[in-house]
Amino acid sequence: MLRERIATAMVLAAACLAALFWLPALGWTALVGCILALAAWEWAAFARCRTTRARTGYTVATVVAFLAVAWLLRLATGAAGTIALLPVYGAAVAFWVIVAPLWIWRRPGDAPPALLLALGWIVLLPAVLALVHLRNFDPVALLLFMALVWVADIAAYFVGRRFGRFKLAPVVSPGKTWEGLAGAMAAAAVYAVVWATVYPRAAPAVLQDIPWSIGAMLLFVEALTVLSVVGDLFESAMKRQAGLKDSGALLPGHGGILDRIDALTPVLPAAALVILI
Repeated sequence: MLRERIATAMVLAAACLAALFWLPALGWTALVGCILALAAWEWAAFARCRTTRARTGYTVATVVAFLAVAWLLRLATGAAGTIALLPVYGAAVAFWVIVAPLWIWRRPGDAPPALLLALGWIVLLPAVLALVHLRNFDPVALLLFMALVWVADIAAYFVGRRFGRFKLAPVVSPGKTWEGLAGAMAAAAVYAVVWATVYPRAAPAVLQDIPWSIGAMLLFVEALTVLSVVGDLFESAMKRQAGLKDSGALLPGHGGILDRIDALTPVLPAAALVILI
């Protein structure tokens, strides 16, 4: 199982790097739209959309909404960002800081499908808009934000597997431990210092312009790491409420698309928000 996970991760990483640095802006937007389509298809199952027609309708509506906004704001043609995205990212961050933790804690099992479908837009649309926006701003910066999530996830997995004793959220995700979270935070701290030292120009300008910028960068990265854990737990809660083990079976050893991007969905809008400030 671990070997399969590693092989799939290597293929995905290679494909991501190639697309990130070689595709034109329109091609990157189209690729993000394809990823969104797969994610929306899986999310529709969380909302108990059982028919192909219902899931297809939700998927098409979600992708059309994304492409329309990306085109109107000129993100699809390479614009580096617009102030119009501030309320989108701000609402997303508010959701992840306030609503998502409450949802994970209370796990409302009687939520209507319409609400669950709306949550899908709140989770997915700001994340994919940020995926295009950050790439237009600086592909290296986007890579560094994504790599932060990967580093934290890998550290949490191996530290939790070796030292894990105390469950972080046993009902939602039995495999996650407080020790794993500590490992993720420690790895993220090292990552933040290396980032701020080796490639500081990819850090948000607002963090570069204040005293003790490395310390500010450290706090920022740790906050993003906590958000990545919330994203992971929220998707796990949605799967459990829908009676699913994985969001899909597209990726060998990993499950579905949502199983791979769950931790990115809160991190990317938060990063893009700070970039815009």
